[in-house]
Amino acid sequence: MHNHFGAVVASVALGLALSAAVRAEPAYPAKPIQLVIPFAPGDTDQMLRPITEKMGQYVGQPLIVNYKPGAGGGIGAAFTAAAAPDGYTIVGSSPGSLVVVPLANKEIKYTTDSFTPVAAIALGGMMIVAQGNSKYKTLADVVADARARPDAIAYGTSGAMGISHLLGETFASEAKIKLRHIPFQGSTPAVTALLGGHTDIAVSAVGPAQAHIQAGGLRPLAVFSDKRLQAYPDVPTLRELGYEVGSPTIYGLMAPKGTPPQVVDKLYQAARKVVAEHGAEVDKTLAGLGAEVSVLGPKEYGAYLQQQRALFSRAIGLIRE
Repeated sequence: MHNHFGAVVASVALGLALSAAVRAEPAYPAKPIQLVIPFAPGDTDQMLRPITEKMGQYVGQPLIVNYKPGAGGGIGAAFTAAAAPDGYTIVGSSPGSLVVVPLANKEIKYTTDSFTPVAAIALGGMMIVAQGNSKYKTLADVVADARARPDAIAYGTSGAMGISHLLGETFASEAKIKLRHIPFQGSTPAVTALLGGHTDIAVSAVGPAQAHIQAGGLRPLAVFSDKRLQAYPDVPTLRELGYEVGSPTIYGLMAPKGTPPQVVDKLYQAARKVVAEHGAEVDKTLAGLGAEVSVLGPKEYGAYLQQQRALFSRAIGLIRE
């Protein structure tokens, strides 16, 4: 009898202790959230910032940007994949670092499945650009010159085996030309090199090229997209010009695999609230970058990334042939 009573008391005491421990655990987030950007400033962060800067208002802690460029975005993505799955480290990127890099680089230890999708944020685009005073007035000019001078035309990208590199090589394969690839640590450095005359053309995200296009320093020749971009209705797609290459570029947020669903949902709902309450401002900012809002939930964003994995597996095969 006494033993039974003692066991009951011990059980109740344990339950109370566990309950107190649960109550003592601070609600997420209890500290700032690290937002890893795996490219140099002025590229991917431009697409994410209109929403991520305001997300802190709705989660209760700021998202602090930590730039970790290199390896086509692989360094920052690997850092995030290895972080604790507690919601305090997330990565913001395009499919370049999340899909392409682990497919292309055997030394990379993460895959697309090493992450938990949080939310897609913005739909951007990639384009082929030349200097404003370049002899290349159209993409046909580039193709004609490349056929006359194989390997002579240098094109810059955001990194070796990154999304811009794969798109560039897929275009070259479709056009049956040979171009000389020059990798950089992001689209912004690639654009800077083009403006300085160190390359002939570049495959760049629209954002870093936008201001220079508007100022006349750069000329867009074609976009890699399923349809013409709203900001550039006069610039043809590669497909319109007869080259079967193009894909929407969606920028979003990923967390390490195993991040609790309630944490993921809190971040996703914060992104939705930003768009719901600051939609006009976000639309205007992204339009200035040649992009548009595209908020997708974890499931839809994950499905998009899996589609990208199939698409770029083929492109990598072209480079390795």
